Amino acid sequence: MTQSLGGFRAALLAGWTALSAAGLLYARSKGIPAWVAVPVLAAFLIEYPFYLVPAFAEVRERFERSLPWFLVVSFVAPYVVYASNTGQFRWRALVQLAALATVLSLWYKILPAAPLADGAFLVLVTAVVLRGYFDPIYTSPFPGLHLEILGHVALTRLCAMVMLVERRVPGVGYGFMPSFEEWKIGLRHFAYFLIVGIPLAWATRLVRLGPGMPLWKIAATFVGVLWVVALSEEFFFRGLLQQWMVQWTGRPAWALAGTSILFGAVHLGFRQFPNWKFALAAAVAGWFYGRAYQQGQSIRASMVTHALVVTLWRAWFV
Repeated sequence: MTQSLGGFRAALLAGWTALSAAGLLYARSKGIPAWVAVPVLAAFLIEYPFYLVPAFAEVRERFERSLPWFLVVSFVAPYVVYASNTGQFRWRALVQLAALATVLSLWYKILPAAPLADGAFLVLVTAVVLRGYFDPIYTSPFPGLHLEILGHVALTRLCAMVMLVERRVPGVGYGFMPSFEEWKIGLRHFAYFLIVGIPLAWATRLVRLGPGMPLWKIAATFVGVLWVVALSEEFFFRGLLQQWMVQWTGRPAWALAGTSILFGAVHLGFRQFPNWKFALAAAVAGWFYGRAYQQGQSIRASMVTHALVVTLWRAWFV
């Protein structure tokens, strides 16, 4: 997948087809009525091209002059589509979304590209995620349907646009398709993690063997984690924080250790607080993700390691 306009169009067509099929199958399997499924699916289909834009240099640069307007409008559009057609629309929620998008999109138009501004940006984004900012906004018209994911994916690509177009952060490697070399680096560090991470998780009684998953579900889990969870977390922690910590301290080893510890810390609230066992495992995994990023000079390498670790955990452990 190239970063050209042609590559963007191909990814858009393939993604819309896959999302439509997956959405309809999911709605049928869960018994979601059409009056809910159709507007929700429409919201995801609207979000998808916006989510693609940061990964395609030729496309994202076209929005440079109108970046704040583009980010704010695209940030609220999926919410308006699903909420106004399912009875979930609230003006307060719309204002909250628009306010957050406005603040982030204008961040470097008001503040200088300096360590204090960079650090504050990451603190704000972390607070938004950890405090569940999107939970009361993306309310669900159907039990068990978690729509806050729309907010999280929108936040990732909004921040990516700000950093790549406005802040001009180099060396991130933001994208969906790892190169052959990045696959090798990611796989190698996954193997290294297995030597340390699995015995650690077993010794701390963090996990036990589960029933396993069908092969098709394992593959789907890997793709979903690679392109959503790993992309988001590796962009913020390795592409931004670890890179900036190297610049701030001048010591790559300190940056790797510090980023890994912070990565573990944000996982303290997983299912319960404080979940020290999970935070420790996340910190150890984060060290291998950071090493993959260092060697590949791209988050796509660390995304491979990250996605393999999470898929392994979800597929075979409880």
